[in-house]
Amino acid sequence: MDSFILSMWNQKVGDEDEVYILGDLTHQSIDANTTVNYIEKLNGKKHLIVGNHDLHLLKDSKMRHYFKSIDWMKIIKLDDKMLTLSHFPLVEWTDSHRNVGEGKSLHLYGHTHDSKTEGVYEFLKKNYPYALNVGVDINHFEPVTLEECKRNNAAFFHML
Repeated sequence: MDSFILSMWNQKVGDEDEVYILGDLTHQSIDANTTVNYIEKLNGKKHLIVGNHDLHLLKDSKMRHYFKSIDWMKIIKLDDKMLTLSHFPLVEWTDSHRNVGEGKSLHLYGHTHDSKTEGVYEFLKKNYPYALNVGVDINHFEPVTLEECKRNNAAFFHML
């Protein structure tokens, strides 16, 4: 699985591309050397939004060398859109209340993977159409652009 994900990543990401990883880069039981070996093979300028399985990475000071930034949450502007990035899904984010019909403020999250059993997806689908799951599970195990993420989320929510 690791080889497949590395291959998919490096086919899409060039050395100068900015990539945001929204948590759970590796599982907490994986040692730092294995994580470094994995990260070194990934193309691009990597930004980490810390997930619940990434806490061990913060304990190792050399990890900061492999990321352009490490944050718990980040807000970035992409074209005319405001993106709020976090590992966990939020019920409110920057300008989310002004979104009616426009989608200019989006929330991107990971954490929930492709689980449909806990009611999270149904709740988000019904109440938060501008919250997008960036997890590899619903994004074909590859990094995605914002437009690809929107299409993949629409397809996944349609299957509910």
